[in-house]
Amino acid sequence: MSEATLELLAPREDVWAFLAEPYHLSDWWPGITGVEPDRRGFAPGARWKVLATKRNVFVGPRPTETMLLIREIDPYERWSWHLLKPKTDVEIRLHSTGAATTAVTIAVSNGSADRALKRLYDLVQTAAAL
Repeated sequence: MSEATLELLAPREDVWAFLAEPYHLSDWWPGITGVEPDRRGFAPGARWKVLATKRNVFVGPRPTETMLLIREIDPYERWSWHLLKPKTDVEIRLHSTGAATTAVTIAVSNGSADRALKRLYDLVQTAAAL
């Protein structure tokens, strides 16, 4: 299990709004190149078709398709999901650390949380100009 925490220069509401938009997942989650949410959208029990790039030393990168299952959502606090291939459990927790800052913790069962968190940091800096 890999876990990483980083403070983002954005209020918790802005960070949550970014996370709650299914189409943003491919912007910050490593390896995911596209998302097709089901009719439930961002809700517990939703199943999203995920397009990803699988890397292989011998044949290079190739597109693959898998499924993401949203397990739990506690609005503005926590989001957990499961990716079928590669089998990965993810939990994202938010904690307001000030009026314009939010601590984000990502826990991943397979892989590294650092890269995803860094990409999220680069995209969600709404309070950086304040």
